[in-house]
Amino acid sequence: MVRKTLVATDDSPQAEAALEYALEEFPESAITAIHVVRLPEGYWASFATSEAALPGYENARERGEEVVETAVQSAADTDREIETAVEKGKPAREIVDYAVENGFEQIVVGSHGRHGVDRVMLGSVSEAVVRRAPMTVIVVREQ
Repeated sequence: MVRKTLVATDDSPQAEAALEYALEEFPESAITAIHVVRLPEGYWASFATSEAALPGYENARERGEEVVETAVQSAADTDREIETAVEKGKPAREIVDYAVENGFEQIVVGSHGRHGVDRVMLGSVSEAVVRRAPMTVIVVREQ
């Protein structure tokens, strides 16, 4: 049975390190790179009738497609093929939900390594994924 690995990607060096780690450490795994388009909350969301009506949504969706295409190219550079997904919503929630709904055995995420006030102010997607996921989560720090 082929193991399924989900790799969160956002075009950061940390996400690149996570993909590189997954490709190296799990050569027999079927890998999917996921990017989550964060939807605006608050004022703008109150008036939008659909995601497409939100300011900048189409640009963000296109950017998400570019991000996962970059992951496909990185995998191709190591003679690997990967699947991709672009979802919308709150990143940590969407990553975990996607992993559960699609039967992934593990999630690999990059960590920005923020501490203290920065982490409290900015939040931590990787930390939230670790807390919410019912499967193994591997957090990779960029070296």
